[in-house]
Amino acid sequence: MSDNSLRLVWIYPDLLSTYGDQGNALVVERRARQRGLDVQRLDVRSDQQIPTSGDIYLIGGGEDRPQRLASERLIRDGGLSRAVSNGAIVFSVCAGYQILGHEFINDLGERQQGLGLLDVVSTRGEGERCVGDVLADIDPQLGLPPLTGFENHQGVTHLGATARPFAKVRFGKGNGVGDGYEGAYNDTVFGTYMHGPVMARNPHIADLLIKLALDVNALPPVEDRWYEALRQERIAAATQPA
Repeated sequence: MSDNSLRLVWIYPDLLSTYGDQGNALVVERRARQRGLDVQRLDVRSDQQIPTSGDIYLIGGGEDRPQRLASERLIRDGGLSRAVSNGAIVFSVCAGYQILGHEFINDLGERQQGLGLLDVVSTRGEGERCVGDVLADIDPQLGLPPLTGFENHQGVTHLGATARPFAKVRFGKGNGVGDGYEGAYNDTVFGTYMHGPVMARNPHIADLLIKLALDVNALPPVEDRWYEALRQERIAAATQPA
């Protein structure tokens, strides 16, 4: 990428945009433009090829059957995997998070192959569905404030040796394993169960992706008043007794 441009790719909005996660693309685009970047955003439908020249790729959540179709098409296409090999940044939510792992349980109750871009495996939970507001502390290595989001999933995601937990849960279920962790990441690939959309509640995550894409340590400050008002409202909701 050039110093003043950013290529943003929103993957399969026709399959994986059930829970408003396209808001993540809007926030990343907005935050980049506020820093004077020329943003080229491409929404790639499931009948189109994934470009390999993007800087940041975003994947949202979806129902079980669209998730299976998305995984099959992404594997067949190969573009996202090649983009990651070239150093691209990927941020995924819920169904997209599971797709980036080694495997998950599909709508047919079968083990479905994922892309293997994150060292995680997802199964179907036996207990109650994980639903509600979440508050968690993001891995200190990422230097971000607490994570707020809304989870709604039956999946349980187990982290392998090369995946780091994205956050440690204070309130909520997170990955559903019972170890108190939420999401996973490696150097350039991130996964979370948080909706909200998560970027609207946590604009500093969008800034992190932009910094990684630009290979810089800091960005110019921008107006965060309305984001912070939403954050505080949802943090308070997460900490209220049920």
